[in-house]
Formats: sequence, structure tokens, C-alpha cells
Amino acid sequence: MASQPSDAAVANPASPTAPTVVKIVIAGGFAVGKTTFIGSISDIDPLNTEAAMTEKSIGIDDAGGVTDRKTTTTVAMDFGRIALPGSLWLYLFGTPGQDRFLFMWDDLVRGAIGAVVLVDTERLDQCFPAVDYFEGRGVPFVVCVNCFDGVARHTLEDVREALGIPEGTPIMYTDAREKAATKQALIAVVQLAMRQLSK
Repeated sequence: MASQPSDAAVANPASPTAPTVVKIVIAGGFAVGKTTFIGSISDIDPLNTEAAMTEKSIGIDDAGGVTDRKTTTTVAMDFGRIALPGSLWLYLFGTPGQDRFLFMWDDLVRGAIGAVVLVDTERLDQCFPAVDYFEGRGVPFVVCVNCFDGVARHTLEDVREALGIPEGTPIMYTDAREKAATKQALIAVVQLAMRQLSK
């Protein structure tokens, strides 16, 4: 009588099937926390295209009160990956924050099920391009107010009103440094995308 394969053999077959890949984009203004967001939850060392900021960025790349502390900036994209049970991989692509890199967004967003728009309430104007981009292309997105120093300075309804975000678009607080917070943001994107697909 042939022996049955062990549980270990079933769990780790010699020829594993290719994973199912789901793509989510992390967007927002300059220095809002996109690189930090991806780094806080990625299973792998994130790929980033950080370049040193030089004096040529003075007056161009303004991060408000954090400008003095920011020494690098993303010039192409960030990339991270989360491996989930059931051979499901979640790919995270972070967009560069400066307007001059908007031409890259179409390539980064292609095939994404949804997006996270990170917001710094001290520089709300810098997230308008991301909100407009996803609304204009019908890409599901959630708005996440990044609580720098763990402090929420404005209510979510005030932020919704200031950005003109419709009621159907989820908005929440997050902390890009904390894995648990970024996980909740990504769950919200997946749930939103699934609701829209089921319509």
C-alpha cells in the first residue's frame, strides 16, 4: 500500500505554484511618509530609490517643518512585498512625492487594485494631485492622515471636508512608522476594492 505524503510535503511541495500577486500604490505629497509606510510592513528589505537632497532642492522641495531633518528623497519609486497565507503576495509601490515626477504614475499604478493616499494635515495642498489622480481614473483609494509624533491635529471630518472627499471614500488616521497601523490601512484598501468589484 502506498504511503500518504506527510503534512510537511503537502505544505512545501517541490514545485510550488506561482503566487497570486495583488498591487497597491502608496501615494501622497513630498515627505508625507510613503517610504516609511512601506518599510514598516514589508517582509523584505524595501527597494527604494532615495537620492541625497542637495542645495538645489531649496525652494523646490518643501516639507514644511521636517525639511531640515529630511536628507534624502524618492526619485523613482519604493517597493515592498508582503507574503500572505494561501500563496498571495501583496506588492506595495510608493510614488515619488514631487509634482515633477507625476509622469511616472501611470506606469506605477497600472494593474493596482487600489491606493493609499497619505496626508500631512500641515500641508494638505500637497495631497490634492494624488486625490485628483485616483478620482479621475476610477482607482479605489483610502485617505490616511499620517499622525506625525502620534498626534492627530484635525478631525477626520474636517480633513474630508477640506479635501472634498466623497462619503464613499474611507478616511482614517495612521502612523506610517507602525506596522499595525499600516496593516489596517492596507486592509481598508483591499476591502474597498472588493466592494467595488462586487458591484
